[in-house]
Amino acid sequence: NSPSYFSLLNRLAGQPKMVCQTQAVALKQNILLLSLSLLFALTVAAALESPAVWAHNEPFLNVADFGATGDNATDNTAAFGKALAAAAASRVGTVFVPPGLYCFHGSLVLPPGTTLRGSFSVVPSHDLRVHGAKATLAAGTTLIPLGGRGDADGPPFLHVQENAAVAGLVIYYGEQEVRETPVPYPWTVLMTGNNAAIFDVEVLGAWRAINATGSARHYIARVQGHPIAMGVYVDQTYDIGRIEDVHFNPWFSSEHPFIEYQLTAGIAFQFCRSDWEYVLNTFAFGYAVGYHFVESASGAMNGNLVGIGADLATNASILVEATQPAGLLITNGEFTAFHSKQWLPHATWESSHVVVGAHNTGPVKFVTTSFWGPCAQVAKLAGTGVTSFSSCEFVEWDEQTGDGRAAVQVDSGSVIVSGCGFRQSKHQIEIAAAARKAVVMGNMMNGPLNVTIRGDASRVQMGLNAHD
Repeated sequence: NSPSYFSLLNRLAGQPKMVCQTQAVALKQNILLLSLSLLFALTVAAALESPAVWAHNEPFLNVADFGATGDNATDNTAAFGKALAAAAASRVGTVFVPPGLYCFHGSLVLPPGTTLRGSFSVVPSHDLRVHGAKATLAAGTTLIPLGGRGDADGPPFLHVQENAAVAGLVIYYGEQEVRETPVPYPWTVLMTGNNAAIFDVEVLGAWRAINATGSARHYIARVQGHPIAMGVYVDQTYDIGRIEDVHFNPWFSSEHPFIEYQLTAGIAFQFCRSDWEYVLNTFAFGYAVGYHFVESASGAMNGNLVGIGADLATNASILVEATQPAGLLITNGEFTAFHSKQWLPHATWESSHVVVGAHNTGPVKFVTTSFWGPCAQVAKLAGTGVTSFSSCEFVEWDEQTGDGRAAVQVDSGSVIVSGCGFRQSKHQIEIAAAARKAVVMGNMMNGPLNVTIRGDASRVQMGLNAHD
């Protein structure tokens, strides 16, 4: 809304000298503002027209200057390797990858302190089932691994070392099966150095996506896509690991029999040794197991998991085989465990939200968490640890077999159920003779109280449960 240069000149005519001087100052200020606006507009237009421009004002190397070609045909392994080596040697650090489809027959190592950065400033999102890969991946930076087909134990596609990072790109397995049973490939990303990071990355069609082993303070954030056999694996983490905003959906393919492997054998998140893992806002759709906690040769995990979820977990939403004495703290979770004729036409096994194995010794705590979907049971508890549910909602259970089984079955170990809502008028809790102790207090029951105690009732404390 500023006056134009010529209109100001016309208004100056016939004015007193003092007024002319005042308006002349205003004229200079408006001309300066107009000049700066024009310069900004030209700069933005030039940036938008040049695919090789990275928006940040940090120094970087461009892979195109090392011979990389995003033509969906050329093997770029050597060119990217040279660029990453040069970034490490020169201490520039960042290698920028302009938009394009970059093929690789080999693998890449990100030296300490380097970053491989694509054109996306936020995590990309592509559902290949809608328009296909060719049209969907036409814009932005996409890396296409072609090597290692059939060899799950081969070198990882990207080996991220200490203080190195991968950001702002898509990794797409262009030769992975779409309809037939999926084919193994090596790990997509292996993080072995302290402070290694991956963020704003989409992974489509990977056999196993991200492996953080021996990577203290790893940072895995804003990652999504469709890994098949495993999404994230964590082990040998001796200082706090961080995982946030990681979501997996069947965007690569949901064809049969392709998807059936994932639904019968896939694991979205697997945690082994981690001394304090923070997990925030994660989600997985369509795996046999959503979150698997297990002991490796290095040990088990303790951690704080907030806002995590799993849908269509055909075996278990959460499978706990081992935890450290500090245990697992799971807050604000949402889980649905089931299978259906649409997804698994021939499935006969049972689906449960929470399964705690016979060898677990540590505590597992659920707070303000909801469980729903046509499952067999909400929880099947064993081991010697204590599993607790506080202010949780149990919406559905005994929907697969209809044989009267309880929502919470305690075969061994101890349980605390307090302040929870049982939304169906069914068998609520069964406490086996081998169970150690149980506290069932202050719950809301739809229908009559239906709790079975098969062992020593003196080890069970019950009271203040409201029921019909």
